[in-house]
Amino acid sequence: MRDRLVLGTILIALLLGLLWLDGYLDRLSCPAWLTNLGYPHPTLPPGIVLFIVMLGLSIMAARELADILHDKAIDASRRITTLAAFFGLCVSCFIPRNFSDGASTLGPHWDSATGGLIVSSSAVLVLIVALRFYSRHKNTEGVIAAAGGTMLAFVYLGLMFGFVLAIRREHPVWTVAWVLLMIKACDIGAYFTGRAVGKRKLILWLSPGKTWEGLIGGVVASMAVGIAGVWLIQWKEPPSHPFAVGALTGMIFGLIGQAGDLMMSLFKRDAGIKDSGKSLPGFGGVLDVLDSPLLVAPFAYWWLRIMLPPHG
Repeated sequence: MRDRLVLGTILIALLLGLLWLDGYLDRLSCPAWLTNLGYPHPTLPPGIVLFIVMLGLSIMAARELADILHDKAIDASRRITTLAAFFGLCVSCFIPRNFSDGASTLGPHWDSATGGLIVSSSAVLVLIVALRFYSRHKNTEGVIAAAGGTMLAFVYLGLMFGFVLAIRREHPVWTVAWVLLMIKACDIGAYFTGRAVGKRKLILWLSPGKTWEGLIGGVVASMAVGIAGVWLIQWKEPPSHPFAVGALTGMIFGLIGQAGDLMMSLFKRDAGIKDSGKSLPGFGGVLDVLDSPLLVAPFAYWWLRIMLPPHG
């Protein structure tokens, strides 16, 4: 419990500091060499620091995912699983900056159609490489399962994680912090409410520690952060009903985040393990921390596009 509180506080402070640095770099003028390469914007690309941090987290999480697959007797290569996650996150950078005008962060030639084709073609490439790698010894046993694990890394730890970068490209930097804080507020609220008054089990066979009371407490905490964020962040077009938008956003993200946590519980229970790793005392592994944001990110991207128009 103490390790969880101390490390959680440190991680939140570190996240806020990195996002501040990311926002600071976003305001700096683009160097001449980058402009000469065809980059079309006058300032540095948004999300440089965030991308570097996410690459590191994606690589660590991919190694944990490979270990989970091994615990399930799936002969997944750490190297291929990690490369698939790395490649998926890099490919996510081709998602256009603004679908409404087809403009991409990478330039006028990278429209929405091109970006979509790059992402889908990359998925095909990853599948082909995985099938070739796992059949290299002329043995078909376990090829489907191992290739499926590779595709899971590409989508789950690459493309889905990449939606965080897409949010960063279209909204103020603190929008990313807001989304992540809503998710973690639900985790924290659910944890403490469940310990204090939790009685009725949420899904006993999947996650015995979760309760309905904890879920309600977590969603209320997420809604509070949602309301605060709508008031504090400087939106391009502020919502006409900020209280309702903030509360609804917090509720939706909190619930989806808990679903992401349960999805990881499903993976771990299937593999017969308690934690995805041991790198974060009190939490488990990197996947145990990222499980909620990974599922929320795609939903958050589209929800924000609908409710809070892109910043630019």
